[in-house]
Amino acid sequence: MSSRQTIPNEITPFNLVIFGGDGDLSKRKIIPALFHRFADKQIKVDFTIRCVSRSLSDEKAFKKTLKDFIELDLKENEDSAGIDHFLKRVGLLKIEKNNVPSYCELKEDLEKTEDYQNVYYFSVPSAAFSEICNTLKSSKLINAKSKVVLEKPLGNDLKSSIAINDIISAAFKEEQIFRIDHYLGKETVQNLMVLRFANHLFERAWNAENIEDIQITVAESLGVEKRAGYYDHTGALLDMMQNHLLQLLCLIAMEPPSSLNPDAVRNEKVKVLQSLRLFTKDTIKENVVRGQYTRGANGATKLNSYLEDIEQYNSETETFVAIKAHIDNWRWKNTPIYLRTGKRMKKRYSDIVINFKELPHSIFPESKYPLKNKLIIRLQPEERIELVQLSKIPGPGGYRFKPISLKLDFIDSFQDPMPGAYERLIIDVIRGNQTLFMRRDELEAAWIWIESLNKHWKKEIPLSLYESGSWGPGDQILDENIKWQTK
Repeated sequence: MSSRQTIPNEITPFNLVIFGGDGDLSKRKIIPALFHRFADKQIKVDFTIRCVSRSLSDEKAFKKTLKDFIELDLKENEDSAGIDHFLKRVGLLKIEKNNVPSYCELKEDLEKTEDYQNVYYFSVPSAAFSEICNTLKSSKLINAKSKVVLEKPLGNDLKSSIAINDIISAAFKEEQIFRIDHYLGKETVQNLMVLRFANHLFERAWNAENIEDIQITVAESLGVEKRAGYYDHTGALLDMMQNHLLQLLCLIAMEPPSSLNPDAVRNEKVKVLQSLRLFTKDTIKENVVRGQYTRGANGATKLNSYLEDIEQYNSETETFVAIKAHIDNWRWKNTPIYLRTGKRMKKRYSDIVINFKELPHSIFPESKYPLKNKLIIRLQPEERIELVQLSKIPGPGGYRFKPISLKLDFIDSFQDPMPGAYERLIIDVIRGNQTLFMRRDELEAAWIWIESLNKHWKKEIPLSLYESGSWGPGDQILDENIKWQTK
């Protein structure tokens, strides 16, 4: 694909078919996201939504459930009266088996609008992808206008990821495949591109010569909750590190693309992943921490251990991972990059911290603060960008100064409500814009790096226990104001 190709922007009539349409993701994220775009009049074309279920058949009760979820997610400028109008376009379709006869009703429905694009959203475990793809293909429900959206995880290692993508690629072309990562739809993540490539001040300083280290943290205050079965087979490394944190790293570390064309952007992201230094049996010991939460408390709330939460008392699945990584290229030579994620932390937040180097010489000999700046990009719970600089404290008595933050708070700075991550990503699918979605070679490059960890770490890295409601092993390992180091 040419990097000069125009970015798709048109929303054309569509049919959205959600496999697993009665599931939690569909009810909490996908359907409400489409309602918000419909209520905002961004979707002005005709469309239908078909929620595929293996068991539900009472459409009236199902729509009542959807309405309840949408009402919980209403924005200030939205009227609940519009929900019923929206839900007229939503239908429940019971399909118990993945075979051609079971897809007859779906086929008949879709053939009523042959000129519409058909978007198939796989909100199901990846083990079901093969049967669904093969049945769609056998039922002749895939054409040049069709698209498929894939939720993670796409495999649990490189081999299984390749196998899943081979199946998908046998039915859909790469330009029809949208591998979704909701972190890339967040407003602050989107602003990374503008922050870096539209501001001379930052881009000129965005390299190893000026930056001491980069820290990317995703801390969750909750435990595994209702995901025990899934989580115990994946753990923090595959659940968060392999996708969310690596995607953030790509946007932070990539070279300027030649344009905003999807492939131009993704070409640069692939180069970052291919430049990540692989781990060996020896280097993993000094650069990786893995942990699991035990009993603890967050305020007055007493919390169970991970083993109690999953009711499996011999599990060694990690709920915390901290990694010191390096990118072996000219821009980032010898710059440490700290990647951290954990469950049952003291509080929930996600941010990217860029620590700039200290000035080579100080004319303020009595300063108790290092002469360096920090850029904090907060992704959640609030979305903001914060530049920490040193400023003189008013008053006589010489040059006394302290760090002061200049903050850009998105909610305060922009009056219009910000669209959620799924709103942006689903609209991009309908438009056919793949910029925010992973290409196959990008996914496989990520797996190669993850496997260099996964190959050795359970044997070489002991599982460190940490109390629920703490900052993880060592209790200060996630404190953003303390320079984090492994061991």
